Amino acid sequence: MPAASVALVPDPVERPRRWADLGLRTVSALILGPIAIACVWSGGAIFAVIVVLAAVGLVVEWLRLLGSGRRDRRVCQAWAVAGLGYVAIASAAFLWLRSAPDVGRANVLFLLVVVWSSDVGAYVVGRLIGGPRLAPRISPGKTVSGAAGGLLAAIAAGMVAAHLLADGSSWGAIAVAALLGVVAQGGDLLESFAKRRLEVKDSGHLIPGHGGLFDRLDALLAVAPVAALLALILGRGVVLWQ
Repeated sequence: MPAASVALVPDPVERPRRWADLGLRTVSALILGPIAIACVWSGGAIFAVIVVLAAVGLVVEWLRLLGSGRRDRRVCQAWAVAGLGYVAIASAAFLWLRSAPDVGRANVLFLLVVVWSSDVGAYVVGRLIGGPRLAPRISPGKTVSGAAGGLLAAIAAGMVAAHLLADGSSWGAIAVAALLGVVAQGGDLLESFAKRRLEVKDSGHLIPGHGGLFDRLDALLAVAPVAALLALILGRGVVLWQ
């Protein structure tokens, strides 16, 4: 068989490898997803405690990553400040969003659904279709098809979530879901950039199939401040997709 023809034949080993982490990712999602939703639904002290615990875990993970190699002290200090500020702003945004009267629960649940759907859509479509890399120098595993799949999944899920959670504009739901979907993927790339600069593959091994807390929460950390800013512009007591 000519060499050109061989290159077009799918590798029987490569395809199963694409889904090697699917089982662990699914189990982790089925366990952690309902817990997160229950905490958001309850709100109050329960939600505050889970956000604080996640923030502490993220800070510990971040400082451990910075101390895992020989780096210039000033560089480490700069990275430390940036990471701690990033976590603090996102945590405050989550607490502020959930505390909104009447719509806090709906807004945070909408945010979670959009981000999770973006993650799932990008994972499934990226592995099914593959194709050109989205940002090969930052994250070689991410593809343009995956980014498109994640964005479409975020929009579709946002429309459904908005309809179920509260009244509002369908076009508003589409626009806000698209915005948050883009920001979510940006947050994922930002975390990949940080790991690349710190020369680590995963931020940790706490969550099977996902890695560390930063690996699982990277998109949410980016989306929360944007959603909070949008809520501030719209006014308290208004759903994000109004």
